[in-house]
Amino acid sequence: MERRDFIKKSALATMALSSSITLGNFSNLFAGNLLANNAYDLVAIKGGEPDTMFDKGIAAFGGMQNFVKKGQKVVIKPNIGWDAVPEKGADTNPKLIGRIIQHCFNAGAKEVFVFDHTCDNWNRCYSNSGIEKAVKDAGGKIVSGATESYYQEVTIKQGKAIKNAKVHELILDSDVFINVPVLKNHNSGILTVGMKNNMGIVWNREEWHRNDLQQSIADFATYSKPNLTVVDAYLVMKTNGPRGTSTNDVVLMKQQIISTDIVAADAAAAKIFGVDPDTIPYIKFADQMKIGRKDLSKLNIKKIML
Repeated sequence: MERRDFIKKSALATMALSSSITLGNFSNLFAGNLLANNAYDLVAIKGGEPDTMFDKGIAAFGGMQNFVKKGQKVVIKPNIGWDAVPEKGADTNPKLIGRIIQHCFNAGAKEVFVFDHTCDNWNRCYSNSGIEKAVKDAGGKIVSGATESYYQEVTIKQGKAIKNAKVHELILDSDVFINVPVLKNHNSGILTVGMKNNMGIVWNREEWHRNDLQQSIADFATYSKPNLTVVDAYLVMKTNGPRGTSTNDVVLMKQQIISTDIVAADAAAAKIFGVDPDTIPYIKFADQMKIGRKDLSKLNIKKIML
């Protein structure tokens, strides 16, 4: 069942509630010819603060108005899974989230919601990550993902390891879904980026771990296709992910990936991290299932150095 078809059949509840080290070679990250027009599949930005990089990256796509129309409801899904300060790189950078919200409102969005189904206590995650303040300062609405009654069961028609999932109603009722993962090491998923970040919009994620996590991540990506994926690679947790132990686990990389193709975004992020996308099973599975494209040499990519 498609997201918008499901909405029509559901009664939805109302809610509001350090130094710089190069792990991947940015210059050689995207092999192949880059086309001259602005019909980009992916934009890669390096060298600025998270908010400034997003300004430049979204401009290359013609601005947020190409994704958000007047009066629409937008849901932004960062990684806010962990009770950690921004310097630890466990959660998405709050400056990036605040700036994305601003762009959405400038494009005419009626409402912008932000939420995550956190691993640690959601109140502490939202507060200590700095994301709650950033959302409120930008005029958005921060919502808890900790109540099961706000999740509705959907069918994963193309699923191999999982056939259904309980998805948060904010996602089901959204006009625009923007996925904003932080790039980092993960002890069970190897690497967490966009498709892995989808686990924060479902309730029954433990089932994914029981039924082949890598295939489950790819399976769910056949259902959940964000309008935009923005990968935060400003502070990258290289070891001890996904929670991290200290700031010693992170490297300042000052990079960002923006794409309409979640598989391409994850593949590019893997290269930034310094690994071959083919070594990440869920990226390979998603490519085989034709959810998106991992072969970056076949994409129209723009690189921006600040």
